[in-house]
Amino acid sequence: MINVLAYDLGTTGVKTCLFSIGDRVKRIDSVSANYKLHIMPGGGAEQDPEDWWDAIVSTTRKIAERNPEEVELLSGISFCAQMQSLVLVDEDARPVHRSLNYMDQRARAQMNKVIGGFPTFAGLNLFKAATCLRRTGVVPASVKDPVWKYHWVRENDPEAFSRAHKWLDVKESMIARMTGEFVMSRDSAFATMLLAKDTDKPAFDEVVMKKLGINADHMPTIVRSGDIVGKLRKEQAAELGLKAKIPVYAGGGDASLIGVGAGAVGVGETHVYMGTSGWVSTVTDKYTVDLTSMMAAIVGADPKTFNYFAELETAGKCLEWVRDHLALDEINVFLDQRHVAQGTNSAHASLYDYLSNVIAKAEPGSGGVLFAPWLHGNRSPFEDPLVRAAFFNISLESGKTEMLRAVVEGVCLHMRWFVEAHERNRHVTPSQRVRFVGGGALSDTTAQILADVLQRGVDVVDTPQDVGAVGAAILVATGMGLIESVEDADELITVEKSFEPNPDNKAVYDRQFHAFKGLYKANRKIYRILNSN
Repeated sequence: MINVLAYDLGTTGVKTCLFSIGDRVKRIDSVSANYKLHIMPGGGAEQDPEDWWDAIVSTTRKIAERNPEEVELLSGISFCAQMQSLVLVDEDARPVHRSLNYMDQRARAQMNKVIGGFPTFAGLNLFKAATCLRRTGVVPASVKDPVWKYHWVRENDPEAFSRAHKWLDVKESMIARMTGEFVMSRDSAFATMLLAKDTDKPAFDEVVMKKLGINADHMPTIVRSGDIVGKLRKEQAAELGLKAKIPVYAGGGDASLIGVGAGAVGVGETHVYMGTSGWVSTVTDKYTVDLTSMMAAIVGADPKTFNYFAELETAGKCLEWVRDHLALDEINVFLDQRHVAQGTNSAHASLYDYLSNVIAKAEPGSGGVLFAPWLHGNRSPFEDPLVRAAFFNISLESGKTEMLRAVVEGVCLHMRWFVEAHERNRHVTPSQRVRFVGGGALSDTTAQILADVLQRGVDVVDTPQDVGAVGAAILVATGMGLIESVEDADELITVEKSFEPNPDNKAVYDRQFHAFKGLYKANRKIYRILNSN
């Protein structure tokens, strides 16, 4: 039995979890804290790493105060975090500029300058794209890729850029703060699009870095996700309320570890994640890429396999938007007409529970109403930073209940689009049962809608909102020999609930899906008129 402290650094907040691990992963305690996502003109999305650190400090101190005996016996600290942010830090591991979040899409001009030009393929210079693909297996074809954020900072804040010592991702910046070590786990290195392919020792590719104008001195040391990269320093331990010299593990990105925490670790196993963002990921033993759908098999925590990955920028964020902007007059009062401030109705423990109850009353298909969940552009299976969300086909008969359900259905329909794209790739075979995780999986209504839309069985694990932290904790268990490898993670995971597709709803969701896929193509020119600078 070991105790592990795991941090899940998401887009809108950190979840700090204390686990004990024996024959199962057991959560002892969990504390969350939010931080800001700064949405900037022109598609910018930034976060302050100091906010991350403050959130880590406050949540860790609460965990330590409430669980002194368990914290005293900590075997390790590990991380799961959002990926593909650009965090430039100085030699003291302090940020020189706010982090450019994975959603930031301001670097179109820099991308065109570096990798554009005739002859082109998918808008990229054919020769440069071919070099990247040959040497790294991937091409930085999205304006949201960190390479272009790097160039954006260099051109728009040269003073800050001149002070940069290393290029890190989110969790790596916190690891550097804790240990003084500048590292990247292999999956984070892959996400930079600069990791050399087919090398004995992971390394950033010098040819590609030169071709794309990256200073090699800015790149950190690459380590494995299960490696101990340093010990918690005395000053930082005092801030956190912990003892010094606790081993700090490299951890992994959310795209790598959420599947581990879900127990979807075998080849061909698929998980669906709905948090702030959302995705579908299937484990494969072969590297494969589909540029036309903006999907690729990415390096994961297990070096022997890849995660074929397709991401939606705003999934649960759509429900938050609806809560804040469409349903405020509804959710301020619970079903028994008591105001929220008067206490919680036991039948509806949260506002999301209440929304789920309302959504369950609408008919499948939402009376024909569709919702396109593209609040901040889209990446897969088409990339377009100018696309936006929309309600479609509202009639006199449509009510708020149908619109709320259409939002959840829209996210699920996009997940079905991902699964369909997975099936087109001959190297990828998504499973007929999927693991469903993230905050969205807390709602039985959403889980049943997902099963009906996908026409697949859906399994929800214990504490699905904690799976990123669970995945991070499992890396410590692997490093300490409790299990042999990440492949055995499923042995530690408990499936809490299962949902079967209702065949009576297949026809309506087949119809909705066919119409949903046509929304972007039919309105692409309109998005350009409305959202081009």
